[in-house]
Formats: sequence, C-alpha cells, structure tokens
Amino acid sequence: LRRLEQIDALRGLREENRSLRRMVMGGEDSPFSFASPAMQATERLLTRVAPTDSTVLITGESGTGKGVAARRLHELSSRRDGPFVAVNCGAIPDNLIESELFGHTKGAFTSADRARKGLFVQADRGTIFLDEIGELPLALQTKLLHVLESKEVRAVGAETARKVDVRIVAATHAQLDELVKQGRFREDVHYALNLGSLTIPPVRGR
Repeated sequence: LRRLEQIDALRGLREENRSLRRMVMGGEDSPFSFASPAMQATERLLTRVAPTDSTVLITGESGTGKGVAARRLHELSSRRDGPFVAVNCGAIPDNLIESELFGHTKGAFTSADRARKGLFVQADRGTIFLDEIGELPLALQTKLLHVLESKEVRAVGAETARKVDVRIVAATHAQLDELVKQGRFREDVHYALNLGSLTIPPVRGR
C-alpha cells in the first residue's frame, strides 16, 4: 500500500510538472498572461514576429527569460513540430564550438574517430537558439554569416556543404553595437541577426 501511495504521488508530481511546463513554454491551452504593461507589450510583439521565418535577436539582462522567449517563438511558429535546439555559445571551448555547431567528418582531427552531426543539422526543419551570441569567436562569426546568407553548413573536414532549413534565434545580454565598435563582433553578422529584434524588460521593471 505504501508503494502504491508513492506511485500515486509520483504520478501527481509528473502531471503537475507537465502543467507547469505548458505554462512556462506558453502552450496554447495556457498562454502567457502578464500584469506588467512592459511584458504585455513584449508578448504582443513576440506573437507578431513568431509566425514569420525571419532571424530574431533577443536582447536583455541575464535572468530575464530570453531562453523562454526563444522557445515561445518556436512554439508559435510553423516549425513547432520540428526540433528546438539550444546552445550556449559562451559555454563551449573555442576549439570545440565549430565542431559542435557544424559537425565534423571522421578523421577531421585527432579525436574524431567517427562522424558527428552538428547542431545546425540536428535543428533542420526547426529552430536553433544561439544563446550568448556575443561570445562567439570572430572566426566562427564569419562561418555563421555564410549560414545566414546561404542556409548551408559545412562540417569540419568536409569537402561539400549541406543545405539546412533552420530558423535562427540568437540572444545576448551584451550590447552588440558596442562589441562591434570594439572589433569583437562583426557588423555584418550583427545586421544579419537583427532582422527581427525583441528586448526582454528587466525583472525590476515588471
């Protein structure tokens, strides 16, 4: 009987988690609802941008919910049934991030004992969320620009590129225009990412 009670409690917790997840992710049965006028305006803009297939740059301070907004953009888009792949550009070592994003062929480098699909390929027909895009090394920014313009990715060690159908959503807490002035971020990449922009208000302003 104790075991059955534990199972019943576990089932209740799982259902509660699913319900909370739907609320956080903005499921159709539980849309976002904000008391803050600033967040209401942000939500209205988000719902207008989401159905388009344009690249979106989300800005805002750390902890404001940029990742939640990115997933909501995906869930409200025509790509909602495709994958949502999130990657923190500042959390991956510089020597690994190219392989992580674009993949590699077998033997492309010393430890590449087998081929690996990159995150862009994994996100095909869906959305890739590039968090902390300001941390992306300059060399990789050039390759990202090619992906933005051609919708093609080339794995490390590959001779040919591969077409991908992916929407790019990027986010940063940094001021990219300042990074451009400092020579730490490419102006053309900033322009290409900023076709659609969304600023998440700070928590203290809600």
